[in-house]
Amino acid sequence: MQPKNTYILAIESSCDDTACAILENDRVLSNYIANQKIHEEYGGVVPELASRAHQSNIIPVVNEALKQANITKEHLSAIAFTKGPGLMGSLLVGTSFAKSLSLSLNIPLIDVHHMYGHILAHFIENGQEKPSYPFLALTISGGHTQIVQVNSPSDMEVLGTTQDDAVGEAFDKTGKLLGLGYPAGPLVDQLAQKGNKKAFEFPVPKAPELNYSFSGFKTSVLYFLQRETQKDPDFIKNNLEDICASVQHTIIKILFKKLEKAVQQTGIKQVAIGGGVSANSGIRARLTSMQTQGWKTFIPPFEYTTDNAAMIGIAGYFKFLEKDFAGLEVTAAPRIHI
Repeated sequence: MQPKNTYILAIESSCDDTACAILENDRVLSNYIANQKIHEEYGGVVPELASRAHQSNIIPVVNEALKQANITKEHLSAIAFTKGPGLMGSLLVGTSFAKSLSLSLNIPLIDVHHMYGHILAHFIENGQEKPSYPFLALTISGGHTQIVQVNSPSDMEVLGTTQDDAVGEAFDKTGKLLGLGYPAGPLVDQLAQKGNKKAFEFPVPKAPELNYSFSGFKTSVLYFLQRETQKDPDFIKNNLEDICASVQHTIIKILFKKLEKAVQQTGIKQVAIGGGVSANSGIRARLTSMQTQGWKTFIPPFEYTTDNAAMIGIAGYFKFLEKDFAGLEVTAAPRIHI
């Protein structure tokens, strides 16, 4: 039997958002996030600024999460936190705070792999149908692009991964070339919905087996824009929506070419997506359309796609049930792998 009224306080600080959530078993009571706007003027996350902002934000964020959940710290059963991967300075803030809170309250400490959180977000109780094991997960974010076979909450196998850049970086770098703000991914998506996805053709990179590659794709977009703007200085302005639609169409083609291959090889037709890029409307629509081929697909609510602490909380809850706790000697691991 699962324990009743297990309260997990979860902290996520892997990049530039300071987040804290409170879960009662698998149900979210609060999921509070403090965003860092300062990085917008730099066109990307500045690690030193991110870690300093986490130091300022973490206590107010934790207090607000407890307040919204309408519980006190004395109700807590365990503290979960993101161990990695991520920015070292940012992870250290969350790790140190979690260890201190665990020690002061004398309750278990649970270290969570960030990507496990993205995958297990599908099991947050929201009245939705959940995947059954085994299933395939396409994890897509600014730092990751992976196809993972999920056999249980603690047993996951990477079937394919990016050999260079992640899909989120491909979206953001393309947006930067087009003069869009940061983060550019959501802006590319918005513009793509108004454009012609077949206006321009970009190559699909070749990568072995179930792996991905986006470095060459980014270069092809760069050379294309340089070539066309030499002919017409107003090319980007006059074709912005069509460029975004064509870029997004190609990225989706790249992602699903390997995902379809993974389904064929494993015979697993339960497929879920996770990570910040899974908020993309085109990717969501394409995954849903695969149900006509016998797939059973799972798409997380928008609030659990980008980095958030609720996903760390549900991953922590599964580890709590297994009594898989960390010692106070645990450290942040910026390059940890599944």
